[in-house]
Amino acid sequence: MHVKDHALLEEIQNYYQVGNIFIKSRQGISFRIQSPKDLAKIFDHLDRYPLRTQKISDYILFKEVFNLVLNKEHLTLSGLHKIVAIKASMNLGLSESLQAAFPGVTPRIRPLANNLSMLDPEWLSGFVAAEGCFFVNIFKSPTHKLEEGVQLEFNISQHNRDELLMKRLIEFFNCGYVQMSRNACVYRVRNISDITDKIIPLFKNYPIYGEKCKDYADFYKVLEMIKTKKHLTKEGLEQIRFIKAGMNTGRSYMPT
Repeated sequence: MHVKDHALLEEIQNYYQVGNIFIKSRQGISFRIQSPKDLAKIFDHLDRYPLRTQKISDYILFKEVFNLVLNKEHLTLSGLHKIVAIKASMNLGLSESLQAAFPGVTPRIRPLANNLSMLDPEWLSGFVAAEGCFFVNIFKSPTHKLEEGVQLEFNISQHNRDELLMKRLIEFFNCGYVQMSRNACVYRVRNISDITDKIIPLFKNYPIYGEKCKDYADFYKVLEMIKTKKHLTKEGLEQIRFIKAGMNTGRSYMPT
């Protein structure tokens, strides 16, 4: 994660009472669990609260490798080939060096996620904290008195293999649409009444954790300004411009 979410990773570490936090770079930070005993705690949690996206396929394959290692099959050539075949179907697949070391390996068939029956609001709030965005767009508009308009957008982006999950969000919120591209699908909500009546209530009841909550707070602030038509005044528009400049990638971070 970005280093600004250090406190959130500490909460996760404290919750599980395992793992370590590492500074990866000037802006990157990671929480890692490598001990087999500690990984078992994570498996227990994720088995009770399954992942919803196609990431569950990586999880299933990861557990298979974990069991192979526990049974010491990784110490045999045949077991190592099994692991490489599984790894070839996980995440981004094999590196060039592994492809060269294990030519002709047949990737394992990747299991598909089908845990889409019910979307839990608490899960969705956490999902948005990781994958959602709150945007304020100021655009040129000759039909507006100030020749600029303001549009809000809430969206969630995923790889296009999670198209079905994104379409379930339309059912969950009863609004929005899904836009597809070559490698991504994006669930979008732009209608002010939908944002007010269907999106905002979720996060009032199930607050977002981490730094993303600050973007949500600014987004909500601008929404209230639009509802009271402050965006139609020069002063209000400039205030919105200032708020927008400090959101998302524009938000400054001061390490503690």
